[in-house]
Amino acid sequence: MKTRIRALGFLLLISLAGHLTAAPPSDAKKFRVNSGRIESRILQLSEFGKNPDGGVSRVAFSEADIQGREYVMSLMREAGLKVRIDMAGNILGRREGLDSNLPPIVFGSHIDSVPGGGNYDGDVGVIGSIECAQVLHENNFTTRHPLEVVVFSDEEGGLVGSRAMIGKLTPDALQVVSHSGKTIREGIRAIGGNPDKLSEALREKGTIKAFIELHIEQGSFLDDKKIEIGVVEGIVGINWWDVTIEGFANHAGTTPMNKRQDAMLAAAHLTVAVNEIATSMPGRQVATVGRIKAEPGAPNVIPGRVVMSLEIRDLSSEKMDLVFQKIQEKANHIEKQTGTNISFSFIDVAAVPAPTDERMRKIIAESARDLGLSFQLMPSGAGHDAQDIAQIAPTGMIFVPSVGGISHSPNELTRPRDMANGANVLLQTILKIDEGALELTQK
Repeated sequence: MKTRIRALGFLLLISLAGHLTAAPPSDAKKFRVNSGRIESRILQLSEFGKNPDGGVSRVAFSEADIQGREYVMSLMREAGLKVRIDMAGNILGRREGLDSNLPPIVFGSHIDSVPGGGNYDGDVGVIGSIECAQVLHENNFTTRHPLEVVVFSDEEGGLVGSRAMIGKLTPDALQVVSHSGKTIREGIRAIGGNPDKLSEALREKGTIKAFIELHIEQGSFLDDKKIEIGVVEGIVGINWWDVTIEGFANHAGTTPMNKRQDAMLAAAHLTVAVNEIATSMPGRQVATVGRIKAEPGAPNVIPGRVVMSLEIRDLSSEKMDLVFQKIQEKANHIEKQTGTNISFSFIDVAAVPAPTDERMRKIIAESARDLGLSFQLMPSGAGHDAQDIAQIAPTGMIFVPSVGGISHSPNELTRPRDMANGANVLLQTILKIDEGALELTQK
C-alpha cells in the first residue's frame, strides 16, 4: 500500500514537470540527519517552560522563551552559524556560501508556544533546520548560496516576526498585550529587538532565494493514512462572521411549542446545517460554530436573541464563498421554520489563502521520493510564518505526522523517525534548490 501511495503521489506532482536535472553532488545526496540528536535536543528545549503535567508554556517574550532562545542560539553556533537577532526579535543563523552575492536559502520555524502547549509545534522545524546546518558543517560541505536558519518571534501571537519581515506589522499591533503580559512592543525589546527600527528587519521581494518550513501537521491526516511526508499545497484562508438570530423572548412555561419564536432553536438548526453543508461538499473545507450566546440566558425564558460565530476555512476563496452562500440559503429556510430573523455580519478576513510555490512542492516531493518516503499533497488548516514569507519568496512547507492529530496540547507527539524523515527531506530540498532546481522545475 505504501508503495502505491508513493507512486501515485509522485505521478501527481512530478509527471507534468519533467525530471529535475539539478541534483546535489553524489556525496551530498548521501547526507542524513542524526535522529537521536534531534530527539535529544527536542527534549532539552522542552525543559524551558516545562509544565508539571507535561508539555510547555513557553509563551513569546516570557522568561522561558528567552531561555529557549538562548539554547537554540547555542545550537546554531555549534552548527557553525553566525548568529544575530534582527529588529523584530527574529533569530537568524547564517552560513556563508561559495558566492556571497547569491540570495540566501532560508529555512526555520518558531519555538514560542501557546499556554499549556506541546513539545513539537514549531520546535521540530527549528531543531530540524539547525540539524541540517550541522550536517553540512560536520561534512565540511559548502553550498553555492548562503544559508539562513530563522527562528521567528511570537508566531503564536499573530505571526509577529514574519509579519515584520515582510513589512506588515502595524503600529496598532505593537500595542497588543501578549500572553506574557507584555505588549508586543515591550516583548520585542525584551528579546533583543528594537520596535522603533522594524524597517531594518524588512526583507524585500527577491532577496530570499527560497523559504522552507518544516512543521508538524497538527492534524490527523498523515497519521491516519500512514503517510510519512505532507507536501503542503497552501495555507488556508479564514473568514469570520457574527451571526445574530432575533426571535421573541417569552415565558417558557406558558408559551405553547407551536407559538414560539425560539432563537436558540434556530441557532441549533443552523449549527447542524453548517456541519452538513461543509461535509456534503467535495474538498477539505471546514466550517465551525465556535461560540454561542443566548439572551436573556435564563432557564425559564425562551431565548429571544442569539449571537453565534461562524468560521469558514479553505485554500480557495471561491470555495469559502460557495460554502457561505449555501449556509445563507439554509438560514432563509430556518427563518421561515422558526419565525426568527437571521443576519450575518462579516467580521474579517482573518487570513487570505496562501498557496505554496508549485515548483517548491515538486522539489519537496522529489526529495521525499529520492529518500523512499511516502508523501501526499495536502493543505494546512493552521496558520504558519510561511504564509507571510510566501509574499516575498518562493515558499514550501514540509509536514510530518502528529500522532492522533493532537496539537496545542501536552499530549502532542511526533515520533523520532518522523522528525528525522522531515529533516532529511528538508536537507535534500535545500541542496536541490542550491543546485538550481527552482530554475529547472516548470510551473
